[in-house]
Amino acid sequence: MPLFAGFDDTHYFSVILHCTRATGGDVIISLGAFWTASLFARSRYWFLADRFLPLGIFLIAGLLITVVFELLATGPFQRWTYEQSMPVLPFTNVGLSPIAQWIALPLLQMWFVRRQVLGGHL
Repeated sequence: MPLFAGFDDTHYFSVILHCTRATGGDVIISLGAFWTASLFARSRYWFLADRFLPLGIFLIAGLLITVVFELLATGPFQRWTYEQSMPVLPFTNVGLSPIAQWIALPLLQMWFVRRQVLGGHL
């Protein structure tokens, strides 16, 4: 939260509600990216194969959706703004934090899901 502006004087419950909604949005982005990769791979079990193309599609789809939502949220929808401390991607003004989050968390998701489907064995 320190990278996003406007939450210093906001009631604690409102911040929790905002973060919960953002988490729900992240889940929807993840599901959209997963099903996009599934369509390209023609299987919803693409994460079990040692193929990089579906994983790349998963990451790129999620990144594109994230960039579009960040542009809309910080632009016409005015849902949030960045603090001066938020590094932004050149030419887009999209915060680096949401981009880094989309790269790190989905890789962790795929590792965890693959591990669970394989019964805890990798």
